[in-house]
Amino acid sequence: MRVETDLKLGFKDVLIRPKRSNLKSRAQVKMERTFTFLHSKRQWTGVPIIAANMDTIGTFEVAGVLAEHNMLTAIHKHYTPADWQNFLKDCDSRIYSRIMVCTGTSDDDFGKLAKIAGNHPQLEFICIDVANGYSESFVAFLSRVREAYPDKTIVAGNVVTGEMVEELLLSGADVVKVGIGPGSACTTRTKAGVGYPQLSAVIECADAAHGLGGRIISDGGCTCPGDIAKAFGGGADFTMLGGMLAGHDESGGQLVERGGQQYKLFYGMSSKTAMARHAGGVAAYRASEGKTVEVPYRGPIAETVKDILGGVRSACTYVGAEALRELTKRTTFIRVQEQENRLFS
Repeated sequence: MRVETDLKLGFKDVLIRPKRSNLKSRAQVKMERTFTFLHSKRQWTGVPIIAANMDTIGTFEVAGVLAEHNMLTAIHKHYTPADWQNFLKDCDSRIYSRIMVCTGTSDDDFGKLAKIAGNHPQLEFICIDVANGYSESFVAFLSRVREAYPDKTIVAGNVVTGEMVEELLLSGADVVKVGIGPGSACTTRTKAGVGYPQLSAVIECADAAHGLGGRIISDGGCTCPGDIAKAFGGGADFTMLGGMLAGHDESGGQLVERGGQQYKLFYGMSSKTAMARHAGGVAAYRASEGKTVEVPYRGPIAETVKDILGGVRSACTYVGAEALRELTKRTTFIRVQEQENRLFS
């Protein structure tokens, strides 16, 4: 046993210090970024914000709207190859660079991935997603996917430490998902006692990834546009959003009514709700590590997208960043004292 005493920070623990700026308007901020990925060698340009691969968030309907804003959607893994066929048959070809095919790590998952990728070779992204990215079997599956799809951009995770980011990149990942337990529908930190404050995880993992030419996604913990700006300020190349995109017309989840108000269900993919729907219930050897919440119905997702992009643009203007890629270089974080932290929480 050992205890680390270094300070670790979450998004609520800091604010971004403003700096002198010559920008006259938020409209001047360039939100798109361009990356050339480590292994696939593909070049991608777009707004690096991703809808999470949850079946209440990563839907085809959400993807259609986010693609209009040059954003990405990690399509949840429970769609069938036939569902993919029906979705893509009428889509503009540009959608292929705005969606990720998500998969688990079983042999059945690999077979399903092969069908989807085989039917649609134009797809650019594969996202291999597990709760615990530290297992040897996960790394082996990543290497297997890289060998099978050398020209695809592969996203893999989740991890929270620099050494594991490096291992995943060296094993074939182009982009590593960073985050264990920060999501609003995740209970890993209370059920398992495992996690890492998200901002510190981003800062440390970004440093490790960029040293090898890889990229990271800050996955989880963003509750408002300011948190997204902090993630980018900390060095994240992409941010992935779940709860912030819940409750909309395009989102998944049952619509319910309570006391004359409408809500939509939003749940973690390790929750009892998700496992009952997709696995027949919680297995005897495990505990649920997610929760189900009722999110107030919020109408079309487009307005929320505009609010998110506007907030990040505003952060850029406060520090004089003319483009999103400059934000991390111009960010100075100020630690928020405990009393003030409560005011912002």
